Amino acid sequence: MTEATDHPPALVQGGRTAVLAGTCVRGALAAGLGLGSATVLVMAMWISSPYPDSGPGGALHVAAGVWLLAHGAELVRPATLGGTPAPVGLVPLLLMVLPVWLVYRTARDAAEPGAGRPRPSAGGAVAAVTAGYLAVAAGALGYARGGPLPADPLGAALHVPPLVALAAAAGVWTAYGRPTGPLPAWVPQRVRVGLARSRTAVAFRAARLGLAVLTGGGAVLVAVSLVWHAGAARASLLGLSGVWSGRTVLVLLAVALLPNAAVWGAAYGLGPGFLLGTGLTATPLGVTGAAGLPPFPLLAAVPADGRGTWLNWTAAVVPLAAGAVVGWYCGGRGWDGGGRDGDAGPRDAGAPGGSLRDAALAALLAAVLAGAAAAALAAAAGGPLGTGRLGAFGPVWWRVGGAAVAWTAGLGVPVALVLRAWRRRGERGPVEAPEPAPAKASAPAKASAPAPAQAPLPGTGSGTGSAAAPVLDTADAPDAGRSRKRPAPEDDPGDPAFEPYDFLPAAWEDPTAREARWTALKEASGGLMAAFPPAPASPPPATPEPQPATPEPQPATPEPQDAPPEPQDADEPPAEELAVSPGVPEAPGPDDQGPPAQT
Repeated sequence: MTEATDHPPALVQGGRTAVLAGTCVRGALAAGLGLGSATVLVMAMWISSPYPDSGPGGALHVAAGVWLLAHGAELVRPATLGGTPAPVGLVPLLLMVLPVWLVYRTARDAAEPGAGRPRPSAGGAVAAVTAGYLAVAAGALGYARGGPLPADPLGAALHVPPLVALAAAAGVWTAYGRPTGPLPAWVPQRVRVGLARSRTAVAFRAARLGLAVLTGGGAVLVAVSLVWHAGAARASLLGLSGVWSGRTVLVLLAVALLPNAAVWGAAYGLGPGFLLGTGLTATPLGVTGAAGLPPFPLLAAVPADGRGTWLNWTAAVVPLAAGAVVGWYCGGRGWDGGGRDGDAGPRDAGAPGGSLRDAALAALLAAVLAGAAAAALAAAAGGPLGTGRLGAFGPVWWRVGGAAVAWTAGLGVPVALVLRAWRRRGERGPVEAPEPAPAKASAPAKASAPAPAQAPLPGTGSGTGSAAAPVLDTADAPDAGRSRKRPAPEDDPGDPAFEPYDFLPAAWEDPTAREARWTALKEASGGLMAAFPPAPASPPPATPEPQPATPEPQPATPEPQDAPPEPQDADEPPAEELAVSPGVPEAPGPDDQGPPAQT
């Protein structure tokens, strides 16, 4: 009982310690799944073989060695004709896909938040998955030492842990949403600023496209060469084994080596080519040593010995295409979504992307990244197949990386500059002059401007008379109650034309709200204020009488008067003309309404 209570609370209640332990178990299960898949494959080949060299124990030892080979570890063949152990370091890259994918999925699932369990930290998840996986790998390494293909302990220690840790880190990074920052504080400021610029992201995407074009072009070269030498490939397949099980194993091995062949083809197109043994190379300029190769279907695609022809030189299309793609992306396509300018200065009008300097630097950085990736693939795709002449087999990584940088930068930078300049020229349209801001009206102008129509406040009169303002008809003003100049004063408070009284709310002139405020003040005063004055009833609008379409005829002669008219002078106008002459007010009639005109 005391021992049970002495455990940490996190372990008893399923806290972070229990989560890390479960994550470690997940890593061990991922390693077991990969080892089991390799065992099933090897056992199927052993069962189908008509002449097995050993029992099921030997097949299981071979399965453990093949699983370690899939992680990059080098195997050793102790039983050779000369008695000297021969290394086997050429790793089929297709076999590496399964363990990497298993570690990636395990780390991603372990780092995702789950129901009822806390989420482990990023570093803890990577360390736990890696530790569980390496525990199974150590057991497989010890078990394979008693078989026909043991793994080299030093090679396994140098290849298995880094591969597993990188795959686990990629899975945890994906579970956390693939964040790109902020970087740790120990990273130099210059590096953090450089990685945060948009041209760095463009360079990474362009390098990925360039590498895809390189490897894809290498695969096309291998396929074309295999079709060209189809007879030799078929003869080597039929000559190595006379039964269908052996030929099936050869086909599966060739399929597993197809990614390696694609990298070899890319190295051939870049120029350095690949090694066919110690001091023997295959390049577009010439091939030496192809006549002494062991028979294998994929090796039949190697050109014959001798100087290269124009047909071999056409392999340069692959690096040319890679450089053109990098330049196209860095010069135009990569900036279509916009981005920051970094330190290249402000963008020109009509140019949403980076400047010419940004495009050139992005293409150069993409070339360096593509060269580094090509060098890493070349190092993984080659290796020894024995001793002596077969001690060096495959492309030389530093030559391939340097050639990839030279080809991609030499073509990508000029293409990026030309394309970026052309796009900026096409994107830059006529610059329109900005509209002048409305000037603030002067004080005399404001005074002379007519005041807007407003409804009379309660208690100020009916609004009749010459000095009263007309009543605002809300039916004729659909936008009544809204601001007349700008939607809100906080949008542009620094505008010199800003007038605070232009933004009074509609409730300020509402009689109902005014009466409510008056009542509240009256209650607070203790009866000192009078009641709210009622609003006067406005008279109904007068309906104008219909007027006849034509005026009534007036009598030509005046009506008879009681007294005879006084004689008028000949130059004096008649009385009718005086009554209607301009400048003289006409006497109001009995039907006229309104106050008399003041003279």
